[in-house]
Amino acid sequence: MIDLHYVATANGLKVAIALREMGLDYRVINYDLFAGAHLTVAFKQINPNSKLPAIIDHAPADGGAPFAVFETGAILQYLAEKTGLFLPADLRGRSLVQQWLTWQVAGLGPMHGQAHHFLRYAPERFDYASARYANEALRLLKVMDYRLGQADYLAGEYSIADMAAFPWVGGAALIDIDIAELPALAAWVERVGAREAVQVALAARDTAVPAEYMQKHAVLTPEQWSNMFGEKLLAASDLR
Repeated sequence: MIDLHYVATANGLKVAIALREMGLDYRVINYDLFAGAHLTVAFKQINPNSKLPAIIDHAPADGGAPFAVFETGAILQYLAEKTGLFLPADLRGRSLVQQWLTWQVAGLGPMHGQAHHFLRYAPERFDYASARYANEALRLLKVMDYRLGQADYLAGEYSIADMAAFPWVGGAALIDIDIAELPALAAWVERVGAREAVQVALAARDTAVPAEYMQKHAVLTPEQWSNMFGEKLLAASDLR
């Protein structure tokens, strides 16, 4: 059994998809980010970075005590190695998956996250920041479109790299990017979205996603802002 400490964000969804795809038994423990449910000493013992998602594997392969894993790239690789699925054993195939997974966690996710922040959450519009991250978000989707014009999936075969990227592409409309203008990427979205495990994870996400996440221009209370971006989030770094 694996505990998935979860919130229905793009990062949470990628791990939920992987657990479904790999057929692992897991229990979802939902958090309300806007209420600051993750900013506790107890959760910091699981993830020192006080961010979601994270997992606890109660049956790790070494037979030892329950093992916590944080950071989605590390979680996806851990689960793939645990099951022997969606991460090839051969040198080239494995490296391709790791390259595209690293590209997602280092580029696609952070740049789209900043675009969402400045275009949707920032209390006032900063033209330079908005343009900078909107352009970078689009550029990275064009990188995907180029790659997916060469292969059906990012690393050739369906892998944890696709699971990592799919949820972030799904949020493009909220920052005014039309995926239909990128035909190879749009076809990939159809292929991945048609997978049963992805559909199950999406359906579960849709019943759990907070309304605040789906606002085109989010309006947060001062407490919600503090928990998400402000002093309470910063103060969590001092929890012991």
